[in-house]
Amino acid sequence: MIFRQLFDAASSTYTYLLADPDSGEALLIDPVFEHLRRDTALLRELGLRLVATLDTHVHADHVTGAWLLQQRLGSRIAVSEASGAAHADLLLRDGDRVSFGPRHVEVRATPGHTAGCLSYVLDDQSMAFTGDALLIRGCGRTDFQQGSPATLFRSVRERILSLPPTCLLYPGHDYRGLTVTSVAEERRHNPRLGGDANVGDFTGYMNHLGLPHPKLMDIAVPANLQCGRPAHGEGMPADPDWAPVTCSFGGIWEIAPLALQEQLATTSSDPIQLLDVREAAEFHDALGHIDGARLLPLSELATRLGELEKDRPVVTVCRSGTRSAQASVLLAKAGFPQVANLGGGLLRWRAEGLPVVGGDT
Repeated sequence: MIFRQLFDAASSTYTYLLADPDSGEALLIDPVFEHLRRDTALLRELGLRLVATLDTHVHADHVTGAWLLQQRLGSRIAVSEASGAAHADLLLRDGDRVSFGPRHVEVRATPGHTAGCLSYVLDDQSMAFTGDALLIRGCGRTDFQQGSPATLFRSVRERILSLPPTCLLYPGHDYRGLTVTSVAEERRHNPRLGGDANVGDFTGYMNHLGLPHPKLMDIAVPANLQCGRPAHGEGMPADPDWAPVTCSFGGIWEIAPLALQEQLATTSSDPIQLLDVREAAEFHDALGHIDGARLLPLSELATRLGELEKDRPVVTVCRSGTRSAQASVLLAKAGFPQVANLGGGLLRWRAEGLPVVGGDT
């Protein structure tokens, strides 16, 4: 199984990718609206097809990416039936299963943080995704969205901590950089729900937290009750329109060799600034260089930015695409709005039979 744990720094939210490598089918648990490009890039680079997004609950601190991913990839939206959310394809109840290839996650209702909280347990019970019901050495608050300390205590004790001791638990958030815990650890060390704590202890603790409401609550909750669908269908991030570029999982915009060749051949006004960022000796070596490319070594780029025009697109090139990727990041940070890296560099350009000036034939 393919597993990835992704992170949103703004809300300290974890997003989880589960996928079957043979069928290529994948699930995303708790996707975040602002990370559409990151998540689609990861799926594309791993050769996966997103079957469904699964939210653990109606979040109060960020907007789900479920609707955006559905619009972009055709994935189904799955949420708790008890959440009251609109526009979902799958309204989940306790005991349901959501499959990806031959694998599945079991749906467990774990209300208490909100009335519609779900946890997702992998079919072999080796992993569980607990949302905000159970955090690492903590738990979600219980003072809004039909929260209840007594209900959350029962949910965690009966539906999560009843799993095998070795089961790894992955929370919806962590604010200290912790990534994973286990049933055994939380049974023993969770200061709110573990050890000899009873429902009275827990209720007394939770009723005196005195926390302010999440800053984005008035925005996030209404949006998440629509599964992240913006009013009037707005909100889809616009991709660059100056060329057919794609964003990598590493956050770098790239253009494929054939697409670049077409752009170079057809763009007459405001032509692309094609920068070869290799060293001077490499510009005329066995690989040659692309016709029209300007030599501007990466080692000199930071001090020669004034020689470039910010209102014209820039494509960076090197041998393999590594140094030019660094150059594209430098240019973007310097305020160049239209920058892309030639994916695979000159090695891929030549492998696809595209022409160069000089070099070995």
